Amino acid sequence: MSAIATTADPMSTLRRRSSVKWRAYPDDVLPMFVAEMDFPLAPAIKAALLEAVELGDTGYVDGEDPVVRRAFSDFASSKWGWMPDPARMRITTDVSVVIAESLRALLQPGDGVIITPPAYPPFFDLIPEGGGVVVEVPLHDDGAGYSLDLEGIDRAMAAGAKGVLLCNPHNPVGLVHDRDTLTELSRIVERHGGFVVSDEIHAPITHHGVEFTPYLTVSDEARHHGIAAESGSKAFNLAGLKAAFFVTESERMRDVVRGLPAEVTYRTGQFGLIATREGFASSRDWLDATITAVEANFDHLRAELDAHLPEVVLRPASASYLAWLDMTALGWGEDPATTARKRARVALASGPSFGRQGSGFARMNVACAPETITEAVRRLAEAARA
Repeated sequence: MSAIATTADPMSTLRRRSSVKWRAYPDDVLPMFVAEMDFPLAPAIKAALLEAVELGDTGYVDGEDPVVRRAFSDFASSKWGWMPDPARMRITTDVSVVIAESLRALLQPGDGVIITPPAYPPFFDLIPEGGGVVVEVPLHDDGAGYSLDLEGIDRAMAAGAKGVLLCNPHNPVGLVHDRDTLTELSRIVERHGGFVVSDEIHAPITHHGVEFTPYLTVSDEARHHGIAAESGSKAFNLAGLKAAFFVTESERMRDVVRGLPAEVTYRTGQFGLIATREGFASSRDWLDATITAVEANFDHLRAELDAHLPEVVLRPASASYLAWLDMTALGWGEDPATTARKRARVALASGPSFGRQGSGFARMNVACAPETITEAVRRLAEAARA
């Protein structure tokens, strides 16, 4: 365990940032909606980017650069016991492009693709962009936790759906799918001759003591029909720098990815590759400390809610820095984030944007200072009592 600590930048510094998190709303609104961290960059990433600026290293990416792919492979080996072959990876801009371009290559127009809502809102758009039709098989929700509805996925594929767009770990609920579940999913998909595109962007932020299982490791079937979307953008706060990977483990899927247009790679950001390389290769202690800070913030949020706003239920999460809040009991309607923003001046992500299963919910980003969480709960509680 690292001895370093991760602490958020002061609000005066954060308000100088120009990303959407800090420009979307006036300064009297606490922005806790989008998945951007309030923490400083990892020192190795910052140093590498400053050196690149000093050198003027701002040109096109080397699409065949093996170093960044090897950095991810070594990271995956160290963290998850998985060493994907860099020769079976391909660089691109972001995980959304991995998803859209993989679907475009794997689908015939109008083919169904399964998602498991509540799900990352762009999934609803990326499937049509790739030529498919969204097929919803909601997560099982027993009130205490979520799980994949494997029987529902089996039925949907039997009815004609061609593939599954998996979120692993699952955004927004923080579910880390276990190996047995993923293995059974791979057998179902293979039996129906389908495919899986697995969005694993939140995998590096799996919480301590929780085992993350990469989809491509669970079976020969998964390796045959799967493409993984991997990136350091959430783990190292690099979303604006644009770098991600297609990762494959079979000749079939490697050929699918290789067949994509050259621009799928060459639109990648040079700074994104530099930062991603330094994140995976040189910033593991920083990431470990960041996960520790996020876990402490989840505990802090739970304590604040219990003390001041017990009507709101924080659903348990095993990954990411995104808290899924059941705000139904407040009586703020289907989209409580709207009321939170207007009456409490706290910007949360809209629950219904994740699907109808998000009605009454909102998502809160807790990659921030504990004091920000305290202030957010205070404001929400005052609005609820008003």
